[in-house]
Amino acid sequence: MALAGGVKALIIAPAWVGDMVMAHSLLQLLAAQHDNIQLHVLAPPATAALATRMAQVHEVHTLEVGHGQWRMGHRRQTAQRLNQIGFDSAYVLPNSWKSALIPYLAGIPQRIGWRGEARFGLLNRQRPLDKDAYPLMIERFMALASDTWELPAQPYPLPRLVVDDENLQRCLQAFALQADNVVILCPGAEFGEAKKWPAEHYAEVARHLLANGKQVWLMGSPKDVDDCAAIARLAPGAENLAGHTSLVDAIDLLSVAEQVVCNDSGLMHVACALGKPTIGIFGSTSAEFTPPLGQQAQVVELQMICRPCFQRTCPLGHLNCLRQLSPQQVIARMVAL
Repeated sequence: MALAGGVKALIIAPAWVGDMVMAHSLLQLLAAQHDNIQLHVLAPPATAALATRMAQVHEVHTLEVGHGQWRMGHRRQTAQRLNQIGFDSAYVLPNSWKSALIPYLAGIPQRIGWRGEARFGLLNRQRPLDKDAYPLMIERFMALASDTWELPAQPYPLPRLVVDDENLQRCLQAFALQADNVVILCPGAEFGEAKKWPAEHYAEVARHLLANGKQVWLMGSPKDVDDCAAIARLAPGAENLAGHTSLVDAIDLLSVAEQVVCNDSGLMHVACALGKPTIGIFGSTSAEFTPPLGQQAQVVELQMICRPCFQRTCPLGHLNCLRQLSPQQVIARMVAL
């Protein structure tokens, strides 16, 4: 597969943490195609830090525009700065119209992406997405690297993140943690409540682990503080780190885990990209599109007629796809791992 353009390429990155992790498969593919390629990433603040932990990335540019905001002046200024770098090609991973605007304003000769949201003119190498031909998100990303939209031979390059050992030691010291016999639970999910396994179920898993001599760390964003606090109350001895770590801190701390248990979330994909044995709990969503990617990754889910519904909240009001998934099922899968 040939790379369109020259030796400087810009990746327009997704705004979701998990999607950004999966974008690393595309970066690895581009780097493998050209030894001298210089890969830059343009990302919002929510995901820019992840790109700094991808070995193939030359430079990260942060787009300081909130979700749904236009800020045309800032977009034009960003495009002007990028124009001075002299990119040969841009790979637009999100499907929105706005995501294709900056490469167009920057005058990047080849602007590549799926047809998406009325992007005629903004992209000059595009095609409609056949979801059946590219069922996985990483496949939809990797196909952009080919002039003929072909996928590479399997096994695919799986996302891999780099750990900063110095920052890891700083985090361990700051939180007075010991990096042995650690299991990390990540009970958050940015998408919505219909992806979140109940806190009391997580707490039962935590109590089981603590009773068997494991350390239990609870991790998540500031939005997950209440859930993690509830788990910590129900499982005394669990260390609640939610809201106290940056994204790169979370990467480094996850790297010491023996196992990670999480919802279908960004941290699930981070854990897999660190090669951790990972249990991914799925409710309203499906592992057929964005599975946890790794040889030591497992999916736990219930087969129910109402799922996957891909809704942020349960449209039936019962959330049985997660409530009826018992802690014992997850513990059994952890033992099997």
